[in-house]
Amino acid sequence: MEPTASHPVIRKHLAAWFEKNKRDLPWRATSDPYAIWVSEVMLQQTQVKTVIPYYRRFLDRFPDVAGLAASDPESVYKLWEGLGYYSRARNLHRAAGILQSRFNGRIPRDPDTLRTLPGIGEYIGAAVSSIAFGHPSAVVDGNVKRVLARLFLIDAPANQQKALGKKAFRDAAAGLLDPGNPGMHNQAVMELGALVCTPANPRCGRCPLNTACQAFMQSLTSEYPRRNARPAPPLRRWAACVIERDGRVLMTRRPAKGLLGGFWEFPCISIDEAEPRENTIVVALRRAAGINVSSASRLAVVDHTYTHFRLRMNVYRCGLQDGPIRPHDPDAFRWVLPEAIQDLPLHKAVHKALPAVMKNLTEGPQ
Repeated sequence: MEPTASHPVIRKHLAAWFEKNKRDLPWRATSDPYAIWVSEVMLQQTQVKTVIPYYRRFLDRFPDVAGLAASDPESVYKLWEGLGYYSRARNLHRAAGILQSRFNGRIPRDPDTLRTLPGIGEYIGAAVSSIAFGHPSAVVDGNVKRVLARLFLIDAPANQQKALGKKAFRDAAAGLLDPGNPGMHNQAVMELGALVCTPANPRCGRCPLNTACQAFMQSLTSEYPRRNARPAPPLRRWAACVIERDGRVLMTRRPAKGLLGGFWEFPCISIDEAEPRENTIVVALRRAAGINVSSASRLAVVDHTYTHFRLRMNVYRCGLQDGPIRPHDPDAFRWVLPEAIQDLPLHKAVHKALPAVMKNLTEGPQ
């Protein structure tokens, strides 16, 4: 069948399959645009099973736009801790403030208006407007691209960022969209990609669209979607410095904008050496943060992969020199009791380092 001629049949089979096989997910039990928006932000680049407990805790704490807008950013970051892609939390909080001040706390129905808010791009704008308001906007995410690429043999790489490649998937999704029930249709395509049309070993025998799927009929499912090879993420090296004074540990908050923005950590500096010398740490910390330390002994090495880079963080116990501490940004520093460190929103590498740090603080320098 030609793709355009098969669209009504595809929609019918897809809807019937979704009604019978859709997962019971908490955000599908509500028509609240705010709750749907929160779910879609959390689901970006994150598995459903990971999102569910975060989603429930978040809505318990911030049940509406007004509650989120009135909260302090640090409480939002703490609830988001461990979910990753932390700019999502920052943008969600900023967008709530704008919604409260400009839209009286109401979520706009129009996807173009939605996309003016921080953190809302084409996908979230289409998802919220179609699911919450029935707006005929087609969603395009990784699951959707995989289904479309196999269904219609789309040769554009699914991970291509060029406009022409994106247009191929946008046009295919828009052409297939069920205008009578766009929210259900969008969820059905995504669900099919998540449960049946999987990246490896797709369950083609159980697929409701296999009689229309060109990749299946031509035994090409393993070749679609096409993907451009991506370079390995770069390796960054940091030194984290554990500094104690009067039973408290010095913590620093990263700038609100940028990498891991708003999250707390031990004072960190970028280093070039795989095995940095003690003097390197002492001098670099003074230059980067205005903190004078007299020594640095390594406690641990932590490896963690973030979205766009790999991190190797050497963790040091540093002795503070006598005299006042004069960090370059005093507002970004806080002396914290060791047992209260985990009350702060911390990024994952800090969590990985905490066992070694707490052991050293308890037992004393070895």
